[in-house]
Amino acid sequence: MKKPISFSVKQQQLKKAYVTKEMADFVDADNAEAIISRIEHKSGKIESLLKQYKPVEALKTALEGSPPQTKDERCKSANWIVVHRAIMAIKDVDSLFSSLDAEYYDVLMKYLYRGLSTGDRPTCDQCLRIHEKLTEKAGLGCVLRSLADKVNTV
Repeated sequence: MKKPISFSVKQQQLKKAYVTKEMADFVDADNAEAIISRIEHKSGKIESLLKQYKPVEALKTALEGSPPQTKDERCKSANWIVVHRAIMAIKDVDSLFSSLDAEYYDVLMKYLYRGLSTGDRPTCDQCLRIHEKLTEKAGLGCVLRSLADKVNTV
């Protein structure tokens, strides 16, 4: 009799774990709408900053609150569009790093690799220019952290 009870307990634990994962996915789906709403709001701020000729501030705003842990591709794509807009507005790459805080380096590197993966010539050119300066400033550790982190993807 003990074996079926033990098996039953294990089944209940597995079922509970499965239901918890299902609920987490459900919450993620609801949360995705909230994340997209925040990204849309952030996009408005970025456009305003770009009109004021503040591309570095726009990039900081784009990188803040990036949703790297979400698995929802809509969120990732929406945020990439916002970050891409800010990256492409940067004209003086050298002055970028004099005013960009080190806390943004790793997430920026992730977005640079996303930009390089597009294959779009102007995007790749800009990402390579920024990548060169970012690697000089932050070192190879930034590159390795960006490539090795499989949890926080952009």
